[in-house]
Amino acid sequence: MALSPTSALASLSDLQSQPLSIIRLSESISSTTNPTTTNENPNARTSDISTSALDLPTPTSLAADLTHYRDLFSKLRFSYLEQVTKEKFLRAIVGDPPLIVEHSENVELEKQLAEIKSVLKMQKAGVQRLVEELERKGRELAGRYEGVGLRVEMLGRLPGEIEGLEVRVGELRRGNEGLVESIGGGSGMGVERIREVVGEREREREEVERRVKALQREIPGKGRELDRLESELKDLERERERAVQGAKEAVKCREDGGVVGDELEMKGRWLNGCEEGLRGLLGVEA
Repeated sequence: MALSPTSALASLSDLQSQPLSIIRLSESISSTTNPTTTNENPNARTSDISTSALDLPTPTSLAADLTHYRDLFSKLRFSYLEQVTKEKFLRAIVGDPPLIVEHSENVELEKQLAEIKSVLKMQKAGVQRLVEELERKGRELAGRYEGVGLRVEMLGRLPGEIEGLEVRVGELRRGNEGLVESIGGGSGMGVERIREVVGEREREREEVERRVKALQREIPGKGRELDRLESELKDLERERERAVQGAKEAVKCREDGGVVGDELEMKGRWLNGCEEGLRGLLGVEA
């Protein structure tokens, strides 16, 4: 039997109301290994670190716990090695007869220690890879969990939106039916004729859209041509400015009694003619 949208949304909301926590999920595992401690106090811990992190664990609190436990186990390991070394030394001294270790035995023990260290190093590398994989999986699951939460929130808004859209569709259908009846009754056209007219208008619209797209494809070429003409116009502007400057100098020389060559005047007339021609083609006023 298929679930209704309301019941499915209610089930998802119930699941979302229970926050996920790795520490809380691990309580079921720790309860099987130490049921007495779990029954007495589920949040009991062997260290003096704060137990409030169990209720609201955060990345900061988890990092603090990790640092605390690392220091604790480092001190414990040092104390254990110290006590074991002292115990072996005292037993070797007070033993009857005293325990005497040969150099060959030390060499053999060093070989065994090197082998054990290499195995331990490999195991540490494997644990590091496992930790990295778990971190990657954790980040992936966290992202998926957040995505599910966003989708659930979106699904919660969908029923109201769907209902509103259904009402709107009903109104549009009723309005469309009334419009078709009014058009057909007022103009004497039947429904089939109205559909033909609508089809013709659709074809005309498609033709206009095709022409618009064709013109849009021509826009880059026209733009490049306009840029070229503007560049030429700027060159002519610079030439005109030089010609005007030359003309001013010629007028000044003429006023001073000097003589200006006909070549400069002809060049100025030619540049003025080119400028007027380009302005007329581009529709630019002076």
